[in-house]
Amino acid sequence: MEKRVMSVSRRQFTKEFKEAAVRRLELGASLAEVARACEVNPNVLHRWKRESHEHGVKAFTGHGKVREEESRVAELERKVGRQAMENDFLRRCLQYAEEQRRLQALTTRGSSTRTSRKK
Repeated sequence: MEKRVMSVSRRQFTKEFKEAAVRRLELGASLAEVARACEVNPNVLHRWKRESHEHGVKAFTGHGKVREEESRVAELERKVGRQAMENDFLRRCLQYAEEQRRLQALTTRGSSTRTSRKK
């Protein structure tokens, strides 16, 4: 017997729709009333309201995972910046060590040469 998985597409709401629903809540309409009118689960309205308060005009910008991706990109950019600073520091340390090695080689070579005396 073969099972078929039916793909269920999720409804997508515009930014304006979400803002209007949140505005209705803020104007005093009950959660149940707005949920019925918008045909969405009350939990969805709670999330929209929270996102609106947390992110202001940046709320409802895209396709759900955008903020997670943005924070991941920011985290990776911080790591790259930190590694660039570490690389610069280590490069300077290496240059300093090389200079010290050359100076030591020059001073050792100069003092280790003997002058021959005639008998």
